[in-house]
Amino acid sequence: MFNPSRDDVRRFFCETRRKDRDRELLTPLEAVALKWIAAHPEYHALLDDPERALAEEFTVERGVTNPFLHLSMHLAIDEQLSIDQPTGVRAVFERLAARAGDEHAAAHEAMECLGDVVWQAQRGTLPPDMAAINAAYLECLHRRLGEH
Repeated sequence: MFNPSRDDVRRFFCETRRKDRDRELLTPLEAVALKWIAAHPEYHALLDDPERALAEEFTVERGVTNPFLHLSMHLAIDEQLSIDQPTGVRAVFERLAARAGDEHAAAHEAMECLGDVVWQAQRGTLPPDMAAINAAYLECLHRRLGEH
């Protein structure tokens, strides 16, 4: 199973950015990552400085978004949509995108739900099975659409 370390994830995003700047071929996963890197120019300076990227701490106390977590969540949502897992997420996401006006805004709404469900699962407030976690995630997306 793929289980990258914190530094592996940071290197991946920095290397993807470097490969794009140097006009090198990207892997399919890097191409997806690049789409989200491009959508977040506020992260470019950090991604252009791998040493800083590896050293930087993004704590709650600092009150800043962790760009690597943020970009990773974009990748997770893209993967969910590509395989429609949990079943039905693609259709709900398409309605979110239509309402929000674009895919990026919809991804940020989905990210809120994904983060909330992960947080609940980690604290044991959701049953410890994927069916319940998936149902809670889809329910959150539907609520964002005003459907539940």
